[in-house]
Amino acid sequence: MPTIDQLLAELEHEAATTRRVLERIPEGRLDWRPHPKSMSLGQLGLHIATLPGFVAAMSRQSPFQVPEFTQPAPTTAGELVPMLDASIAEARRVLSGLTETDLAETWKLVKGEHEIFAVPVGMLLRNLMLNHWYHHRGQLSVYLRELEVPVPSIYGPSADENPFASAMAAGG
Repeated sequence: MPTIDQLLAELEHEAATTRRVLERIPEGRLDWRPHPKSMSLGQLGLHIATLPGFVAAMSRQSPFQVPEFTQPAPTTAGELVPMLDASIAEARRVLSGLTETDLAETWKLVKGEHEIFAVPVGMLLRNLMLNHWYHHRGQLSVYLRELEVPVPSIYGPSADENPFASAMAAGG
């Protein structure tokens, strides 16, 4: 299976899991943060919702200038899943047009004339679009736990949800 097809399949699979986590963000708690240095719940949710599409689009711009970065927050929790859907659609659109040659091209992050780092586009997509996304989704699951919101199953049972329980009950 070509690399791009693998990335697209993983993106689709993980989008469904991410959607379940974002759907748990409670309305009225978007300003909550576990520590003054941490992102708020809303900021983290928005970052997770928009990350795949942003990174996919960014992968086609090299050199990419480090932007002035402020972490916005949504107005409501209800905005997050539609933003995720739009982000996944953008990532799908960008990735669908890539070839193995494109994935091997060097992508550069720069600040002015200074190169911060350079990596193959495929590595950028794997590390920043996907792994970085999972990292923040894990943070969000901890935020939910701290807010006493039931944490959905991500890669297996959580303390609140066991996707295997009904299958095990039916089989045993």
